[in-house]
Amino acid sequence: MDRPEKDLITPRLSLTEKYIVPDCFLLYRELIALQSTRNGGGSEGSFSSLNLGRNTDDLKERVEENFLRLCTDIGINPARLVTSRQVHGTEILFAKEPGDYDGYDALITDRKNLFLCIFTADCYPVLIYDPRHQASGAVHAGWKGSAGAIVMKTIEAMRMRFNTIPEECLAWIGTGISPEAYEVGREVALEFPAGSCQRSPDRNNEEKYLLDLARVNYHQLLASGVPPSNIERSPFCTVRDNNLFFSYRRDQGETGRMVSLIGITSQECP
Repeated sequence: MDRPEKDLITPRLSLTEKYIVPDCFLLYRELIALQSTRNGGGSEGSFSSLNLGRNTDDLKERVEENFLRLCTDIGINPARLVTSRQVHGTEILFAKEPGDYDGYDALITDRKNLFLCIFTADCYPVLIYDPRHQASGAVHAGWKGSAGAIVMKTIEAMRMRFNTIPEECLAWIGTGISPEAYEVGREVALEFPAGSCQRSPDRNNEEKYLLDLARVNYHQLLASGVPPSNIERSPFCTVRDNNLFFSYRRDQGETGRMVSLIGITSQECP
């Protein structure tokens, strides 16, 4: 059963509104976990202003400067990031070294001073933390990945690699496109349980549905064994809250990307 909306924890925005820090992770001082907003960077036009999408048409030097600004703000070395060219699949990388990889939509690690990065502009980021083993996971959950149960596969990969106990994990479902703004066709709707979609209110087109990807991933976390009390969900929407977030659908593809980042830090970080 879903947690009642009144029980959802409102994420905290930093004073500069550059990023959201999920409340569910705040007790763990060793952990850095956040989702960036679109604010506080140097990009212009459609990419204004904290665009972190290296695969966009923004100037490369501006994107790298935006990375530097964010990493400086949170006190980590940008050379310690783990990124991937996401392909809307379900491949999972066990990250042992920083770098830019290819073809992975989920990243896991138990190494300190590695910071896993997922890029979104409507798809859902899901961040997972195993405090017992100080292991973390970051998931890019668009509709294809969600249909492929990428969140469940990521938790299973953490269980196999790190002996993670799902019941002890904390998880944050970040900001993505809300169901009110996410209309899909029948072929997509059929990939999901009936409770995840409802018929679009546009009665002239009965083959359109509103898909709730946050709900899909919430139930996948529950099915994996994560307790409902350990799951936090962002109340924001990338389409509706345009002052805070980029949206691929709203901006018709000409837009930036946010990053959702998670990792364990230590004083030995270079």
